[in-house]
Amino acid sequence: MNNLSGRSAIVTGGFSGMGFAIATALAEAGANVAVGSYIAPAGSDRSDAAYYPGADEIERVRAALAAHGTRVHAAHLDVRDSDVTNRFAADAEAAIGPADILVNAAGTTAEQPVCGHSDALWDKIVDTNLTGAFRATRAVLPGMIERGWGRIVNIGSTAASVGWKDNPAYCASKAGLLGLTRCVALEGAAHGVTCVMISPTWVETELMRRNVAQVVEREGKGRAPEEAMAEIARGNPQQRMLQPQEIAALAVFLCSDLAKGITMENIQITGGAMW
Repeated sequence: MNNLSGRSAIVTGGFSGMGFAIATALAEAGANVAVGSYIAPAGSDRSDAAYYPGADEIERVRAALAAHGTRVHAAHLDVRDSDVTNRFAADAEAAIGPADILVNAAGTTAEQPVCGHSDALWDKIVDTNLTGAFRATRAVLPGMIERGWGRIVNIGSTAASVGWKDNPAYCASKAGLLGLTRCVALEGAAHGVTCVMISPTWVETELMRRNVAQVVEREGKGRAPEEAMAEIARGNPQQRMLQPQEIAALAVFLCSDLAKGITMENIQITGGAMW
């Protein structure tokens, strides 16, 4: 049902978390996969909660995905830079073929209320989560329209519709991503291109662990991040933490021919949670 043999996919933020889980599931379904993540230089700003892989992880990711028998491209990708994004898309096409699928999973956040929020931190979060998805989409959408087939999956969040007092940039970026999703869906609808946003609640990833550590630090209550993680799990109606593979399973289905009628949607995966 989810056979993607012969398809080629780009996954931004594909070295870890939901991005890597989705890239793995796409490869398992037979797709050729190009993954990119931001390789941070030594001494770069780490004020956000993102996980920044080192250059040594490129080969690890490439090997893990290639084990599924499809073509793989793995490289540095900074979605905040149009030239880098366009070059990555061109290199990916040379390595695995024209992009049939795009998954915008690159993202970051930080615990910081509006009061005291710097321009630099705001710009970093919004530029990664929202404008980065726009740049990647702009790089591949014309080709999808020309070929008459395409699937774009944006990784959103319940933050698109539910506020969080210490995450204004994150919430704003995900709400904006939903607007972008709807516009791209309409632009591609007559040409066999769909665009859908998946909006999960907390998912157990390295980004979440780092974000929770920032929450704990801001609260100053002396509890361990592990305690906070367990509390979040208990607060979910299913009494558990969502796993990246659950998001990946839906993403693969949305990339299949069976999902051609599903577009312009915001599909939430929450276990019953509001956030």
